[in-house]
Amino acid sequence: MESKKSIIDSATSTLKLESEAILRLIDYIDDDFVETVNTILSSRGRVIVTGIGKSAIIAQKIVATFNSTGTPAIFMHAADAVHGDLGMIQKDDVVLCLSKSGNTPEIKLLAPLLKLSGNKLVAMLGNTKSDLAQQADLILNTMVEKEACPHNLAPTTSTTAQLAMGDALAVCLLQARNFQSADFAKYHPGGSLGKRLYLKAGDLAVKNEKPSISPNAPVKDIIIEISKNRLGAVVVTEEEEILGVITDGDIRRMLEKHTNLENIKASDLMNTNPKKIDCEELALLALEIIKKNNITQILVTKEGRYFGLVHLHDLLQEGIV
Repeated sequence: MESKKSIIDSATSTLKLESEAILRLIDYIDDDFVETVNTILSSRGRVIVTGIGKSAIIAQKIVATFNSTGTPAIFMHAADAVHGDLGMIQKDDVVLCLSKSGNTPEIKLLAPLLKLSGNKLVAMLGNTKSDLAQQADLILNTMVEKEACPHNLAPTTSTTAQLAMGDALAVCLLQARNFQSADFAKYHPGGSLGKRLYLKAGDLAVKNEKPSISPNAPVKDIIIEISKNRLGAVVVTEEEEILGVITDGDIRRMLEKHTNLENIKASDLMNTNPKKIDCEELALLALEIIKKNNITQILVTKEGRYFGLVHLHDLLQEGIV
């Protein structure tokens, strides 16, 4: 077994090498990078991202990032391109080709074919004197001094550099397109990320019961209503007007102070200034209010009227937290 020190040293060395390589990429953000951004922005087509080996895997990640941030993109494996997949490239598409050396057999075969189609060819590579570099219209330099692999063989630092350069390109594009959180939500409707961006307080409140009680209701009725709806609270209303909220915590505090409950009414217990949120506000804002005020539920309104309640558990179940 490896010693603790050797493992930590190896991991530290890898992260240091890769972080230094990313920082050096700043020197490669040049006119070609700027023109690449503007070329993609002005294109009426898509970005076709291609590569071979580990670069192909990074290419797929770049495609995913492009698509989720407003830049239509398609992955094309360099080996499959010469066996029919070149047909996916349309006349207005921009081609982004990833390669560390720029001289692999598949890339050397593919590059001239891409040029024949008349599409703009952008090369993301680590060798600016390679065959691919000679064929490219624009170059994104991702040269690294060495791989993190101790034998300087396994693509590690080089693929990290490609990944970082792809992210830099994607972020520039989304900012230039004024891509907002609402746009992001449109492309990410599933999972907790999407829900944080589009799920509204009213969407959650409508799934719950709508507990309410009159201001003259006795303690027994209050307890029954709170227990029945499992939301830990009941809203005190009169002719649809919100008067206040009573939580299970209010009940416990009342029981600590009083032994004679006969004359106690809802109006005596209610909080007349409960935390509220409009049904059209994001559920994420409801969570922020709940956390800030150390409460477990929030009252939801519609046009100032009682719409429902949202409990912290609702937010947990939806993965908003």
